[in-house]
Amino acid sequence: MNDLNQVHQDSIDPPHPCILFFNVNGSGMGHLNRCLSYARRLHGRARPVFFSLASAIELIEDMGFEADYFVSPYWSASSTFSWNSELAVRLGMMLERVRPDVIVFDGTWPFQGFLAACKAYGSPALVWSNRGLLKAGTKTVPVDESGFDLVVQPGELGATESETVLEGGGKRMLVPPVCVLEEEELLDRAAARDALGLAQSGRFVLFTLGPGNLKDVAEIGHGLIRVFEAAGFKIVWVRAPISVRDVELPAGVMPLTVYPLARFLRAFDVVVSAAGYNTCCELVQAGVPALLVPNAGLADDQVRRAHMVAEAMPAVVSACETDEQREIAVGELLGMLGASHVKNVAIPMNGASLAAEAILTLAVTKERMQ
Repeated sequence: MNDLNQVHQDSIDPPHPCILFFNVNGSGMGHLNRCLSYARRLHGRARPVFFSLASAIELIEDMGFEADYFVSPYWSASSTFSWNSELAVRLGMMLERVRPDVIVFDGTWPFQGFLAACKAYGSPALVWSNRGLLKAGTKTVPVDESGFDLVVQPGELGATESETVLEGGGKRMLVPPVCVLEEEELLDRAAARDALGLAQSGRFVLFTLGPGNLKDVAEIGHGLIRVFEAAGFKIVWVRAPISVRDVELPAGVMPLTVYPLARFLRAFDVVVSAAGYNTCCELVQAGVPALLVPNAGLADDQVRRAHMVAEAMPAVVSACETDEQREIAVGELLGMLGASHVKNVAIPMNGASLAAEAILTLAVTKERMQ
C-alpha cells in the first residue's frame, strides 16, 4: 500500500488510542497483574503499552503487549534523587515515542520522576490505580489526587462500583475485585490437570506462598508439606516469576512456574496461599478450598483480607508458625472437603472490565480533543 492509500485508510480506520501502563515492582505480582487485567479488557479497542518496574517483563510480552523495563528503586544503587532523575528521562523518551492518550500508574504512590515526566510531556489524561485495605496506623505519603483525571481503587471482596468527584474535576472510582482472567477462561479440573501434566486421579495441593522476597516461607512451607504428605496429598509448589531466592524443595515436590496461575487453580483439591490481593480474588473466582497464611509484615491487611475469603468460601486462616498450628489448620481444611457449601452472597468480580471502560472513555475523549 502506498503512502496516499495508507493515509486514506487511516482516515477510514483511525488508529486505536494508546494507553501507557506504568506498573511498579512490589513484593509480589499485584501491580503488574492489575495493569494486565485492564489491558486485556482493552484488546482490539486500544493499544496498551507497558513501562514496567517489575522484572517479569516477558510475561507482558507473552500476552502480546509492547513493554519497556526500568529498574525498580529497590534494586537500584542510585540515590532516590538520581533514580527519579533517571526515571524522568527514560519515561520521557517512552512518552515521546509512543505518544499515549492516557497514562495509567499502578503503585502505592506516584514517583516524583513519573510526575515530572508527565508534566514535561504535556500531561495526557492521568489515571492512578491504587489498591486500598492498608493496616490501621500505616504511614502513607500524601498525594494530591486532584492532579489525576481518574483514581481507580480495586475493591476487596464484596465491593461494588461507586464514584465520587475529586477536587480537580476528576473522579475516584471504586470497583469490584480485579482479576486477570474472566471466569470462563478458567480451566476445569480435568483440563487443568491435563495442561499441567498431573494425573487425573489422586489428591493434589498447590502451594503459592509468595516469592519470599520479604518473608522467608521455607520453614512454614516445609512444615505444611509434611502434614499434607502424611494425609496422602501430592505437592505442587509455585515458583514466582519475580522471586529472587527459591525455596529448596523436598524430594517429590513438583515445582511449577505458570502465568496466569488462575487458569489452572481448579486442577487442585486445595491451595495453600499467602493472602495477597490477586491470589485471594482468584481463589474466590475459582472456588478452590484454601489454607490462607497471611503475611503480617506487609502494609496491606492480609489478615483481614484472608478472613473475608473465609466468609465467602471454604477457607482456613492460620499463621502456621508452629507444628501444632499447622496440624490444626490442615485438619480443619480437610474437614471442609466434600461438605456442601453455598456462598453467602454473590460476589461481583468484574472490576477489571469496569476500570478498563473508564480508562478507554478517557482515552477516546483525549483523542477527540487533539
